Amino acid sequence: MIRCIAVDDEPWALALVTDYIKKLPFLDLIFETDSSIEALQFLQENPADLLFLDIQMPDLTGMQLMKIMSNKIPVILTTAYSEYAIEGYEHHVIDYLLKPISFDRFYKAAEKARMIFDKPAAEQKPLSIPPATQQNTGTPDDFIFIKTDSKMVRVPYNEILYIEGLKDYIAIVTTKEKLITLQNLRTMEELLPGKAFIRIHKSYIVAINKIDSIERSRIFIGHEVIPIGDTFREFFLQRISGN
Repeated sequence: MIRCIAVDDEPWALALVTDYIKKLPFLDLIFETDSSIEALQFLQENPADLLFLDIQMPDLTGMQLMKIMSNKIPVILTTAYSEYAIEGYEHHVIDYLLKPISFDRFYKAAEKARMIFDKPAAEQKPLSIPPATQQNTGTPDDFIFIKTDSKMVRVPYNEILYIEGLKDYIAIVTTKEKLITLQNLRTMEELLPGKAFIRIHKSYIVAINKIDSIERSRIFIGHEVIPIGDTFREFFLQRISGN
């Protein structure tokens, strides 16, 4: 089964695509949304194989979303504007569906996707953003998008000082600002590159290269003093000592 996500800000178009997906036994609709921002957040936290994506959407266009994802998931574009076809094929685009989409044309695009997925694993490119259940030990990107209030904020990894868990949300403290987001610390830990960040307390993740000094059971990052939890101390000390 190919795990699919459908994104379109037009209700009728979204309903049509989701209905088509449900008609094909080799496609599995795991998420649908009228918001490209919601789609991005879902993809950062869940594995998926194929994205049916509209281009003209508010806040974040389909093209912008593809650039952010950096070809980490194959896309079938759905749009009413043919002038985007050439630009779309610069990304990992399987096909380009012009609205209104007939089922026959949709089926042909879905078959293209199935042929790709039926190739031997050695011939396939990575098809999904690393899921939140796996430790992300490395990534070609140098930033993460954080949802705060009604927008997504691009945060470079090298600007993050530390992250603090605050009950139902987390605070991401950077060299420029403090961002609050409805997220949990465990998921954030799994999304961050493991070589650059480490959890030192049930409520804190820190950027290793931002640590100024360590004294007993606490670390110093600038003027901030952050405790080292008892259950995290041994692993933390081993990491920074290179053992």
